[in-house]
Amino acid sequence: MAGRAEQQYMTGFANEYATEALPATLPKGQNSPQKVAHGLYAEKLSGTAFTAPRSSNFRSWLYRIRPSVVHGEFRPVDNGLLRTGPCDETPATPNQLRWDPFAMSDIDGDFVDGLATIACNGSAAMQAGIGIHIYRANRSMDGRFFSDADGELLIVPQEGRIDLRSECGNLQVVPGEIVVVPRGMKFQVNPSDATARGYVCENYGSKLTLPERGPIGSDGLANDRDFLTPVAAYEDVSGEFELINKFGGNLFACTLTHSPLDVVAWHGNLAPYKYDLRLFNTIGSISYDHPDPSIFTVLTSQSETAGVANVDFVIFPPRWLVMEHSFRPPWYHRNVMSEYMGLIFGDYDAKTGGGFVPGGSSLHNCMSAHGPDADAFDSASSATLEPHKLQDTMAFMFESRYLIQPTAFAMNAPELQSDYRDCWTALESQFKPQG
Repeated sequence: MAGRAEQQYMTGFANEYATEALPATLPKGQNSPQKVAHGLYAEKLSGTAFTAPRSSNFRSWLYRIRPSVVHGEFRPVDNGLLRTGPCDETPATPNQLRWDPFAMSDIDGDFVDGLATIACNGSAAMQAGIGIHIYRANRSMDGRFFSDADGELLIVPQEGRIDLRSECGNLQVVPGEIVVVPRGMKFQVNPSDATARGYVCENYGSKLTLPERGPIGSDGLANDRDFLTPVAAYEDVSGEFELINKFGGNLFACTLTHSPLDVVAWHGNLAPYKYDLRLFNTIGSISYDHPDPSIFTVLTSQSETAGVANVDFVIFPPRWLVMEHSFRPPWYHRNVMSEYMGLIFGDYDAKTGGGFVPGGSSLHNCMSAHGPDADAFDSASSATLEPHKLQDTMAFMFESRYLIQPTAFAMNAPELQSDYRDCWTALESQFKPQG
């Protein structure tokens, strides 16, 4: 028996929602009455400490057919290529790193099978830092469910649509959109096409939120109303199922005699949500200079130091370039923050000489110099400075205050480009003391 509501969403970001798949399920005036309607169990999912300030306190009440405590004993299972901070398999390197897209032919499995860690930092146990993963899947998670106790998951599809089914309901996500799954939420990720590939940021730190706008004012960047959260949907199915739990950096599995997606109604502000990156209201310079990439921040997880992020999720979407007397692509720079970049589709304006393609990625660690390749520099230095629109492009960046350490898998992968630094070798001296 199922009560499903495909592709029905509530709008807003971090609002208090109330949704039920059966009428008269949600209790009135209290959260855990002596008897819940329809013989359901009340269960609270807390995403923050009970005593967190109201503005940053996240929790939802779930009214479900069976409580989550009904499961078999967890047993360790193989972590595969999944790793968790602190990462110490290989030493961090100041070298600039770049990878080709990871081949789909190397994988035959579902979302969990196809998770592979590229890099990580911080410590999941200390709730600081991130894990950076890729996912590849050519099968659905039939009879399998996943839950991550180490962090919330920001999933960035690059190839293939995915159907995310969670305790709170269902979300259909396509490349160009993102989806965020709260820490501890049970869910499935199923390809809607033959294969699916993308990127994952596992956030060990404070919950991702919208950044403050500051002088930008009340509009611009990502707007609350464009974030979509699922309505309640449930399935009452018995059988043999498997729940994979990522806990303390390792994978554990237990057997269930029922589907855990049995939440008939829920209310609160902790739920999966998706966002279409093409709705981002881009801010930019209309006079001179290329502005800092922070103006492209979609979501942020702040650290204990004000203005210094545990991780920022930044995008580089289609936009007009109109700056006068300026070098328009990103400038050459070294940054105290560490930057992992990926390309969802199109071209990235700072890498026009090839090598950075959709599905690929790069890592520029703390104070490692990087910037436009020689081709992009030559073109931008001599271009006619008239209004120009960058179209059909979507790159992104996971930017963290902590040093990002690549895994052995990433450093030994055939996709790692040994010649990445060659893209800058043609940048010769143009110094003219008398010019």
